[in-house]
Amino acid sequence: MANTSDIKNGLCLNYNNDIYTVVEFLHVKPGKGNAFVRTKLKSLTSGKVVEITFPSGHKIDDVRVERRKFQYLYNDENGYNFMNIETYDQVSLNEAMLDRPDFLKEGSEIEILFHAEKDMPLTADMPSSIILEVTYTEPGVRGDTATNVTKPATVETGAEVKVPIFINQGDKIKIDSRTGAYLERVKS
Repeated sequence: MANTSDIKNGLCLNYNNDIYTVVEFLHVKPGKGNAFVRTKLKSLTSGKVVEITFPSGHKIDDVRVERRKFQYLYNDENGYNFMNIETYDQVSLNEAMLDRPDFLKEGSEIEILFHAEKDMPLTADMPSSIILEVTYTEPGVRGDTATNVTKPATVETGAEVKVPIFINQGDKIKIDSRTGAYLERVKS
C-alpha cells in the first residue's frame, strides 16, 4: 500500500477493479481546507482516461509492474507477436494494447509492461521515435516553397505520414511514434 505522496507519472495502481497508470498529477494545497492530489489516470485495459481527486494521505493500492524488452516478429489473426530478447519467449498482444501498430516494423524493439504477480502483459510502449523508409510519395513541385507545404508519403510499414515537399521516395525519415508526425530526414 502506498499513499498520495507516492504518486508520480507512470505509477500503476488498482482503482475500481481496474489497473490504471498515472498520466498527470498535481498536489494542491488550498489556502483553506485540506490538501488533495488531482490526477489523470489511464486505464490499461480500455485506454480510457479519467480524472480522480484523492484527499491528501489517502491510501492507494499500487501494482508492481516489470518492463521487459521485446522484438516485434509478425502480425496474424491472433494479434501482434513479440519475442522476449533475453528468454526468447513469445507473447501475442491485441491491437488495443498498442498505441500506433501501423508504425511497427519487423525486428523493431519495444517495451511491454507486465503485471509482476500475475505475469500478464498490460500495455506496450513504442519507442519515442522510429526511423522508416519512404516507399511512395509524389515528387515535389518546384517553386512551391513559400510556406511549410507538406505532402502525403507512404512508409515501409504501410502507414501514411505528412512530410515536407523535399522528401523523396527512398529517403529515410524519423517519425514521432506517439503522434505520427514527421520529425526529420535521416542521412544514410
